[in-house]
Amino acid sequence: MKTRLIYLLFFFASLSAKAHYLWIETNGNAKSGQKHEVRVHFGEYTYGVIEKVEGEAFPSVANFTLWVIAPDGTKTELKTEAKEDHYLAYFTPTQNGVYTVALNNNEIDVIDYTQYDFGIFKTHYHSTAKVQVGMTDGDTQTANPNGIVVKQLANENSEVKLQVFYKGEPLAKNELKVYVADLWSKTLYTDDNGQVSFARPWDTKYIVETTIKEEVPGTYKGEDYQFIWHCATHCIK
Repeated sequence: MKTRLIYLLFFFASLSAKAHYLWIETNGNAKSGQKHEVRVHFGEYTYGVIEKVEGEAFPSVANFTLWVIAPDGTKTELKTEAKEDHYLAYFTPTQNGVYTVALNNNEIDVIDYTQYDFGIFKTHYHSTAKVQVGMTDGDTQTANPNGIVVKQLANENSEVKLQVFYKGEPLAKNELKVYVADLWSKTLYTDDNGQVSFARPWDTKYIVETTIKEEVPGTYKGEDYQFIWHCATHCIK
């Protein structure tokens, strides 16, 4: 139990540069009619930390749902299979355009971190990834009306353009971190329309994370909490 709390401390320490998070990993391009692989990881990508599915940390956040949203808006839940350090799923695209892979986890037990001056809180995770089929580009879709989500906008140039929404509305002036391997990260802030953009100087995987505290108390599974800690990630590969 002590080991699990140590993991969760890093996981929820929002002021730390090092914090665990869930993310979806998948190739950003796919072909119609061909099975496409999706992986769900938990850890700290920029630090090279990927937790084991049966380890101390992953089980506390493993009660997630995973689905894919087709270009026409059709939403299909994906079945996952536990592997050593990730959950594995597949889908087969049948349309040209942008598919959105999305994960949601709003079923994490209340944590009491008053001893760390962080309070008593409930967690809500949401993760997304973009998969383009064919030459038709577009925005990813948002499917988290009760929390925070990162939307990737259609390419206009070599930069990545994102928009952050919170409960369906653009989230302005919110911190967003971009992570790359080997301890490289960059901190950005959304504009008045919740948008942010950045260049991709390297041909590698980028993970974006943004969080917000919902300062509304409540009760979950009989446990009172002071606020909800929302976390969204978006992986570009």
